[in-house]
Amino acid sequence: MTPFVNIYRVTLTYRGSPGSAGVLALQDNSLQVERGEFAAVVGPSGCGKSTLMKLVTGLVRPDAGRISVDGKEVTGPVKIVGMAFQNPNMLPWRTVLDNVMLPLEIVQPHRSRLRKEKKAYREKAEALLATVGLGGFGDRYPWQLSGGMQQRVSLCRALIHEPELLMLDEPFGALDAFTREELWCVLRDLWHKLGFTVILVTHDLREATFLADSVHVMSARPGRIVESRKIDLPRPRDIAVTYEPAFTGIVHELRGKIAEVRQQA
Repeated sequence: MTPFVNIYRVTLTYRGSPGSAGVLALQDNSLQVERGEFAAVVGPSGCGKSTLMKLVTGLVRPDAGRISVDGKEVTGPVKIVGMAFQNPNMLPWRTVLDNVMLPLEIVQPHRSRLRKEKKAYREKAEALLATVGLGGFGDRYPWQLSGGMQQRVSLCRALIHEPELLMLDEPFGALDAFTREELWCVLRDLWHKLGFTVILVTHDLREATFLADSVHVMSARPGRIVESRKIDLPRPRDIAVTYEPAFTGIVHELRGKIAEVRQQA
């Protein structure tokens, strides 16, 4: 059976100025993610984690190798993907509700339906906001929200067009520890409820272990997957699991592997 996301022997070099050798970001990199799986990618800074995300979404093309999503080779931007980043990047002149609905103005078939079915779409966006604890905040503006609230809006915006694949690039990295753990639980509940596939790029090994079914460790640049670890902790996971020996043991194991690949750089 073909994996939902299949990265096969991908190599990518970022080209510099004419005559320069460029930077080899990824080399012979392979990774498979099944439909409905929550996968996390970790590794040292600069190893190519975010580059991997750009390749899967079709924003960058590899020099060698093949990437497919849902059985189709990625040759350009992938329509069934939603994305959220460390910076929520909300448009300050738009309300929370209008920020959430932005992808509907871009992604087909929603773009063609939006004007005729705007009321239904607004109700859907309001329901999604309520799911993440922001019911009644649709008419606020980004500057009226805390960082954690803005990141909840960012998650809603990434999911409003019902993507089959959610790509997350350090979405909680700029938040305080308490807010970060709160949003782990929000994301956990959304994933359980909606059943989309997730690839999470993160530096936080506790975050990866708490949320993911599998954690993939990348080497130092040029990046490649050097270890894949199934997280066999029972689901659903309460935040209390992060204090249990089995959980901390996995985190220490992952930390040890990353320390090892740092030394090999």
